[in-house]
Amino acid sequence: MNDKKILCFDAHLDISMNAMEWNRDQRWTVEQIRASEKGMTDKPDRERNTVSFPALREGHVGLVVATQIARVVKPGSPIPGWFSQEQAWAQTQGQLQWYRTMEEAGEMKPITDAASLAESLKLWENPSEQTPIGYLLSLEGADSIVSMNHLERAYDYGLRAIGPAHYGPGIYANGTDSSGRLNARGVELLKTMDQLNMILDMTHLNDDAFWHALDVYQGSIWASHNNCRHFVDHNRQFSDEMIKELINRKAVIGLALDAWMMVPNWIRGKSDPKERQVTLNLMVDNIDHICQLAGNSLHAGVGSDLDGAFGTEQCPHDLDTIADLQKLPHLLAQRGYNSEDIDNIMHRNFIRFLQEYFS
Repeated sequence: MNDKKILCFDAHLDISMNAMEWNRDQRWTVEQIRASEKGMTDKPDRERNTVSFPALREGHVGLVVATQIARVVKPGSPIPGWFSQEQAWAQTQGQLQWYRTMEEAGEMKPITDAASLAESLKLWENPSEQTPIGYLLSLEGADSIVSMNHLERAYDYGLRAIGPAHYGPGIYANGTDSSGRLNARGVELLKTMDQLNMILDMTHLNDDAFWHALDVYQGSIWASHNNCRHFVDHNRQFSDEMIKELINRKAVIGLALDAWMMVPNWIRGKSDPKERQVTLNLMVDNIDHICQLAGNSLHAGVGSDLDGAFGTEQCPHDLDTIADLQKLPHLLAQRGYNSEDIDNIMHRNFIRFLQEYFS
């Protein structure tokens, strides 16, 4: 593999969701997956995926935060999901077993502590086309946590990070396009997470719940995939005040590549990335904004969310597969970032965060 490529840490990928719900064999190339979906119309991103294990390795995306995801919804909800917490829990357990199967196949390697993090980093010092992708397990939206006993079981099987909310109302917290502080169960969730020494993912929390969570939680905090409200004035993004508080809490923020989060007034299914001039430079704008607020390069990273229920129809038009994240170092250098800054943003910030978290 090309030694000139810089290691990339991607803090948010829905790999198992794509395998289990989209029926994508992540061992195939992106092109093979696209060919297998030719003519399919059940999901808007059919034939437009960007992620697979070969593409991750080509892009030196050697360490990732990989998700479990299953929300609870009421009948008639426009948002897809499950009608009970038990169903949602079972869905996440199927996703877990997929990760376990990929470990057995040598494709992935779990990161649960300092030793396993160091082992994955060592493997990626001189990677090959067979080097396993190191992954830390995260839960996007906590609806599937039936009880605190289930949370403890999840920690025991390797879950290390949780974002309490996703879209709309949730069991523990309300997320994007909603309002309201954490409910009593949400406070209990955060306090139990704190006792277990888990990472709180601030992504998707609405403004009320964001500030409430910061008051409640004393442990490690990051934002796996979030952009800046400075560029797109929507509650899905962080305001400058939020970003500054996350910086004060030593968080790292992963910047995402979903086009509706990158340009204002994006219309799903209608807007076109090329016509709207959605490029990787917009990601760099968000990275730079966080670095300017921080006064350094220590709090921004990559949280691409690629194949997060969207594909090339809704991501930068100069990105064909996740391997194109290797274009970021050059774009950052054009903005005046030096090699140390670029390494921080591409991988060191999240790795340093985890090394301190595990210590």
